[in-house]
Amino acid sequence: MVSDLHLSTTSSSDLLRHAEPRAALARRVRGVDHVVLLGDVVELREGPLDAALAGAEPFFRELGEAAGGARVTIVPGNHDHRLATPLLEAHRASGDARPLAVDQQGEIPPTGPLARIAGWLGPAELRLAYPGIWLRDDVYATHGHYIDCHVTVPTLERLAAAVSERRLGGLPAGARTPDDYEAALAPLYELSHRLAQASGVGALRRRLGGGVSVGLWKQLGSDPNGRPGAAARALTEVAIPGAVAGLNRLGLGPFEPDLSGQALRRSGLRSMATVVDRLGIGAAHVIFGHTHRSGPWPADDQAEWLLPGGGRLINSGSWVHEPAYLGDPPHEGPYWPGTCIVVEDDGPPRLERLLDTVPAALAAVTGT
Repeated sequence: MVSDLHLSTTSSSDLLRHAEPRAALARRVRGVDHVVLLGDVVELREGPLDAALAGAEPFFRELGEAAGGARVTIVPGNHDHRLATPLLEAHRASGDARPLAVDQQGEIPPTGPLARIAGWLGPAELRLAYPGIWLRDDVYATHGHYIDCHVTVPTLERLAAAVSERRLGGLPAGARTPDDYEAALAPLYELSHRLAQASGVGALRRRLGGGVSVGLWKQLGSDPNGRPGAAARALTEVAIPGAVAGLNRLGLGPFEPDLSGQALRRSGLRSMATVVDRLGIGAAHVIFGHTHRSGPWPADDQAEWLLPGGGRLINSGSWVHEPAYLGDPPHEGPYWPGTCIVVEDDGPPRLERLLDTVPAALAAVTGT
């Protein structure tokens, strides 16, 4: 299982556009009976759909060759939510009064993006599931974008979700269904997709969104001697607390002013635990992606990854090279790309690193 490939991102940071990472993943895929692509597989929010799929074609062709006759399941996330459209529309048109299931299954339509992907996969059987999939009776996997209704870090995605929730009059305080989350989030994803179809608008959105986030993260960093710089002190002591207080007064929170790596991790894990509880997912192991922060690794606080009702979270990381978030040494940090999760017939799911280095061309540009 892999997630957050972001194939065809306009930043060119998606590693699987390069032959060497594709070969590493193909070696691991050979011989397995099921490959799960756990969301944000193709970057559909930064450019036109046809261009994004064209950039992703080599990956899918090589994956199909490596997988042979294995099953390949796509579980869409927020950046490729468009791929869930056939499943969501079929559910709405069915007349079934029951809410969307946590593991709704969908047919691959004869035309459209999924049909093209199925053709590229060759003998591999493509399936669609959303918003998640049960892999065993005790293992559930979902991309994890529903956490954007709960995180306490005021990212642009979280702020947009908060505004959307207010428009709805709020979401249920207790148990929720996927339909509840979709009501708040799906309109945002549809708007992002429509903007991406306009030439240049998707790239502008990326610069205004991800670029601002990375820039702010760098500003919060330390100088070469480990001391916070003047810009970091001004942000953490004055600007950010003031802005967060204003957002909370507007009723968009609750948000917290701590934007450290520890706060981001803890907020994401707490939020995922909340989603699991609200959806009533009683699994011993819950796999998610979305945050690009893989774990838990041996150096992590294992207690942070435990679910209050029993069970454990595990994050699949990403295949996107983001130097601003890497540790020292980079390839040992939780944001190092190229991770997968292996789920066997029994035993806990396990994280594996498939990449020791990034492609030479990319390393030369980023200094890693």
